[in-house]
Amino acid sequence: MKDEKMVGLKERTREFALRIIRLYSALPKTTEAQVLGKQLLRSATSVGAHYREGSRSRSDAEFISKIEVGIQEMEESMYWMELLLHSGTLSSQQLSSLQDEANQLQAILVTCVKKVKNRSQS
Repeated sequence: MKDEKMVGLKERTREFALRIIRLYSALPKTTEAQVLGKQLLRSATSVGAHYREGSRSRSDAEFISKIEVGIQEMEESMYWMELLLHSGTLSSQQLSSLQDEANQLQAILVTCVKKVKNRSQS
């Protein structure tokens, strides 16, 4: 069962990254949009990489460390999406689905860390 969940999260974080890549490709070519987009591209595509690294960790502490960095990257991604929205570069309609997925993925990653921390304390 654990492996099925991990495969699902691997796929979701990869699909999230691919959606961000497509979004970046479609951004206006203004300096502002490109700067914000590159920041989003960097942080959002690293979430899945950190999750994959964590899934291959050798200890609970290493897992927690990798996943917590992924959570930080997701938080940063959410910030760049907010700036793209509030700057008028993108509409809420263009971002709402990605923002929703970012919130869901962040909640899942936080839950993963909490479960491992609770297991380690038992």
